[in-house]
Amino acid sequence: MKKLSFTAALFAMGAFAESWTGMVADAKCKHVDGTEKSIGCTKGCLKRGEAAVLVVGDKVVKIDAASKDKVAEFAGKKVVVTGDLKDDTITVASVKAAE
Repeated sequence: MKKLSFTAALFAMGAFAESWTGMVADAKCKHVDGTEKSIGCTKGCLKRGEAAVLVVGDKVVKIDAASKDKVAEFAGKKVVVTGDLKDDTITVASVKAAE
């Protein structure tokens, strides 16, 4: 019975995770064109302490401060983010380059 409970708990935890495809940007500039200039600007803003966001279509979703390092290497690039959304902020479980 314990094995079944553990399996059910793992399934329940995974059931709440969501995925979004979008561009990693900074809250100030929100560049999404993927040019080298925009990528450089986004990297610079994130290094200077600007908050990270995920731009999904015409929506901008905040990335929680604890997850900023996970997305920083993808600054200005299209990614798939998996995590939990609470209010208007994503807690990132994983991030990978979008194809």
